[in-house]
Amino acid sequence: MLPQASSSAHSFEILFGVIFWFSLISFLAVSTAIVFFVIKFHRTRRDPFKTPFIHGHTVLETSVAVGLFVVVMIFFIWGWADYKKILNAPQDPLEINVIGKQWLWEMEYSNGRKLINEMVVPKDEPVKLLFSSADVIHSFFIPNFRLKQDVVPGLYTTLWFQASLLGEHPVLCAEYCGSAHSKMLATLKVVSKEDYDTWQKQWEKAKTQKVEEAQEDAASMAEQGKGLFTQKGCTACHTVTGQKLIGPPLNGIFGKEVELQDGSKHFRDENYIRESLMTPGAKMVKGFAPLMPTFQGTLSDSEVNAVIAYLKSLKE
Repeated sequence: MLPQASSSAHSFEILFGVIFWFSLISFLAVSTAIVFFVIKFHRTRRDPFKTPFIHGHTVLETSVAVGLFVVVMIFFIWGWADYKKILNAPQDPLEINVIGKQWLWEMEYSNGRKLINEMVVPKDEPVKLLFSSADVIHSFFIPNFRLKQDVVPGLYTTLWFQASLLGEHPVLCAEYCGSAHSKMLATLKVVSKEDYDTWQKQWEKAKTQKVEEAQEDAASMAEQGKGLFTQKGCTACHTVTGQKLIGPPLNGIFGKEVELQDGSKHFRDENYIRESLMTPGAKMVKGFAPLMPTFQGTLSDSEVNAVIAYLKSLKE
């Protein structure tokens, strides 16, 4: 048995076990019944030239159908209850951006620290992963946590967990992504909160001692996004102080609804911002003309993540 290394692993393990044993018992029962009926009603036991007429049993057939439906619905409701627990992360989790590439995982923390095929998280603290893909579909799978999330090109997906077991846990790609798919491996290290804080502070201290060029490379994601916001000319149409220009103001927009030209409303999350950058005409904000150019091909996945981090950091 794999270790149960996250707060949700135990409940998933119980549900899986119940479904497995129910399926196994059902399989044995059906197989036994088939063998019994084959022997009992074999032609050699009756007139070999006459097929016997067998009457149905409405009550029995209906009872089996209703019973199986009830069992399936119990499994569905049980699974949905567990799924809802991992659907939305708690308030203020540790956020880590994860980019899937052929054939590696790139992890980037909010302070700008980047790791390849390695992730370090504190024990008993909620951690939210924000996934994107640079090429094809991948799938981030942590067997010891009983958690898996697809990583899709052009779309943000999320996953949150709370690690409960110290040590190293393997991470796999569970979606075939090319010739080196089986080598797309990573390690998730769970350490104490104190060790995690020390690990980050040591890196941040070393970062401040680097030369100016290295410091710019190691700038936080929000700082990188702020620089890109200016470099790409976004300030010509948008403000971050509440004033309206050609485009809507961008301070305090993340996580809130916006009314569109067609009268519908949309939640402004990571996927909304990404789509606004790549396909600006897809969801136009009410009261503004469709004048924004596309940044498709001019912003990399890392740069898009940085711009989103900057917009998320802006307050009203």
